[in-house]
Parts: sequence; C-alpha cells; structure tokens
Amino acid sequence: MKLLILNKRSLLSLAFCLLAGVAALTVTVSSTTKAVQTATSPKENPIYRVESNKKQVAISFDAAWGNEETPQLLDILDEYKVKATFFLVGDWVNQFPEDVKAIAAKGHDIGNHSNTHPHMPQLSDDMASAEITACNEKIEQLTGHAPTLFRPPYGDYNNMVVNTVKSMGMYCVQWDVDSLDWKDPSPEQMTKTVLNKVQDGSIVLMHNGAKNTPAALPSIIKGIQDKGYEIVLIKDLIPEGEYYTDVQGEFHLAEN
Repeated sequence: MKLLILNKRSLLSLAFCLLAGVAALTVTVSSTTKAVQTATSPKENPIYRVESNKKQVAISFDAAWGNEETPQLLDILDEYKVKATFFLVGDWVNQFPEDVKAIAAKGHDIGNHSNTHPHMPQLSDDMASAEITACNEKIEQLTGHAPTLFRPPYGDYNNMVVNTVKSMGMYCVQWDVDSLDWKDPSPEQMTKTVLNKVQDGSIVLMHNGAKNTPAALPSIIKGIQDKGYEIVLIKDLIPEGEYYTDVQGEFHLAEN
C-alpha cells in the first residue's frame, strides 16, 4: 500500500515537472519570437545628412544652458554673411528671450530642441509631443514663427520620437559632422575635425555655450568656403517633397 502511494506521488511530481517544463519552453519561445519581431521592426532614422549634388553645408548650434558666447557668435556670422540654424531649448528661451529675438532678427533659423532637454525615448508619445509643442509655442510667441525642425536632446531618439516629430509636420534633424566643441578642444583641433568631415549636404554641430567655439568659428567658415561650399540654413538644405532616410540617416527624396 505504501509503495502504491509513493508511485502516485512520483507520478504527480513527474507530471508537474513536465507541465512546468512545457510552460517554461512556451515562455522562452514566446520571448524569443517577440525579440525577433522587435529586432526586425523597421528603424526610423532622423536626418543626419542630405543627399545633394550641390556643394552646400549647414552649420547649426544647440543652445540649452548659457548665453555668454551667443552675441559674439552672431557678430561673427554677420561678419562673414553666413546664416546658421539655432536649436533652442524652451527653458533657454525663457531665460534669454532677447537673444531669441536677436537670432531671428539677424535672419538665422530657429529649431526646436525640446522644452526641458529630457531623454525623449524615456517619455510617452503624449509627453514627447507636449515637449515639442511647448517649445514651439514659446519660440513662436517671440518670433512669430513656429520651428519646422526638431533636434532631440543628447541626440537620443527611437522610432516613437522620429514618428512623433513627423506627425507634427516637422523634420527630425541630427548631424553628420560633430565639431566636438563640447569637449573643449583647441580652435585648431575643432577646425580640423570639421573640415576633414564635411561633404555635400553635411550638417555641422556646434554649441553656443562651448568656450572655444567663437575662436574656431571664423576658420571653420573660411575653411568650408575655401573648399567651395556654400553655407546655408538646414531648412534650405532639405528639398521639399516625400522623402525617406536610409540606414545612415541620409535624406533622399522619394521616387515618384
């Protein structure tokens, strides 16, 4: 009798183990399938560079923290008769409204760099949209024009961010030439970094608050122009029409 009870318990234990194993296998297969589906989902890329047969390059500045260098940068751009694109954070707009007006009055374009400079992929769709909308409204109130370009803080994005920007009728823009001015290289190093990388349709990244950027800007502008490039606004670098970005983030007009 005892032997029979032991056998039943053994059978029950065996059955339980088998069921647990099947469940674990199901979870593993399900998780693997989900991972494969995620990995194969199309990746949305911002615009890093524009396909172009024109020798044109765009210079951009991100403004998130201070404004000490801004007047000097604007004076240099005036001196060389160059227009640039400034990506402004909403909090920066709040602190320096007169600088915002000056940037616009001098003919430079103003882009959106979010309202509070968060890591956008960590936000929900609605929160990301609210960040962009709030910054747009602040800029439009001061300049009369809402931005058409958005640059995610830290260059941090995912499909949600890119698609949210597109749904708002804006372009999500990065860069393909980083001056690395945020690392405080010498003006000579900064100039060499930029000039070694620019090509047709390039977008150059600089910052209004980097201490050596004003010293490097004249040689960067002159060096770009000596290579035969025209310096234009990012919005003028991007042609109108249906488009796509390839895996490298290069902008291409869609074929009709």
